[in-house]
Amino acid sequence: MSGLVLKLAPKERVLINGAVIENGDRRSRLSIVTPGASILRLRDAIHPEEVNTPVRRVCYIAQLVLSGDAVPEEARMQLLRGIEQLSQVLTDHDSRTQLGLASDAVMEGQFYQALKAMRGLLPREARLLAAAKT
Repeated sequence: MSGLVLKLAPKERVLINGAVIENGDRRSRLSIVTPGASILRLRDAIHPEEVNTPVRRVCYIAQLVLSGDAVPEEARMQLLRGIEQLSQVLTDHDSRTQLGLASDAVMEGQFYQALKAMRGLLPREARLLAAAKT
């Protein structure tokens, strides 16, 4: 069997194709065999009031596609524009790699993979913003 395997903690919630699913009292595993299913762990979700940085804005757009709150075709251009803007600022090798992965994923319609790549930039962005404040 192939596909995504989710390992869920007790009472953990996950959004699958717009439906919130809550795990029971024990750890469990779910195998998602449907290709192209939209999946988002709610513990990883960025809440609207937390969308206060450039990387978080791009992550949030990808998250809206996964939750079914944005049309993929419309979000694609916003995501690519945001990734391009970030690539002009985040010029180190590691950031460029993550941005390239995110861009490729958006072009292929793989919004979860794009979100995953962008989330990898959150710690770096936090460090840069903290350094700019001092």
